[in-house]
Amino acid sequence: MTKLFLYAIMSSKYVIFDLDDTLVYEIDYLKSAYRAIASLVISDKIATERLYEQMFCEYQEGRNAFEYVTKYFPHFSMEQLLRVYRNHLPVISLNEGAQDVFVFCKTQGYKIGLITDGRSVTQRNKLRALGIEALFDKIVISEEFGSSKPDLHNYEVFTEEDIKAYCYIGDNPAKDFIAPNILGWTSYCLLNKGWNIHSQDFEVAPAQQPTYIITELKELIYTL
Repeated sequence: MTKLFLYAIMSSKYVIFDLDDTLVYEIDYLKSAYRAIASLVISDKIATERLYEQMFCEYQEGRNAFEYVTKYFPHFSMEQLLRVYRNHLPVISLNEGAQDVFVFCKTQGYKIGLITDGRSVTQRNKLRALGIEALFDKIVISEEFGSSKPDLHNYEVFTEEDIKAYCYIGDNPAKDFIAPNILGWTSYCLLNKGWNIHSQDFEVAPAQQPTYIITELKELIYTL
């Protein structure tokens, strides 16, 4: 069996990831943005930390943290704070096990893709902060692509003639797995450990259910 034939077998799979609450926790991005806003509003380090803590408390209690800031610092507008939230380069880290899965996929010769909803600058800044933008063979960001999940086009764009199997890893049964199910992909849902910004509801129609539920990303190494 030639090396070329072996590589053809190995590279006949496309592994495609969601970003928020799959590869990185969205709550970590929120915390990073709140810290950036607090640093903009107040220069003193101790006061900055106190403002950040109060902003996060406002969020946890279901109130608008931006309204809190503009109430006590009226020379900053909601629009200014929103720009910082969306455009700052975040201090975030990959979800546990993600790097191991990337290494495994590369070792196997699999192609790696990303499908994420959101604004281009926000999602691109996350990828750059994580240092993973160049890892992906293809990236679909809803604002850039012109449609969002569960639109079939966001998934079909990964179709290639020599790819025999597709796997999708996400976290949201409401929208992540509808298109993969239609396309006959194998899908994995990363179970919420209580840190996800959006709730995870498995009381959905069969068409929205993932193929498998995993508790850790590293499980993919043994199942892909």
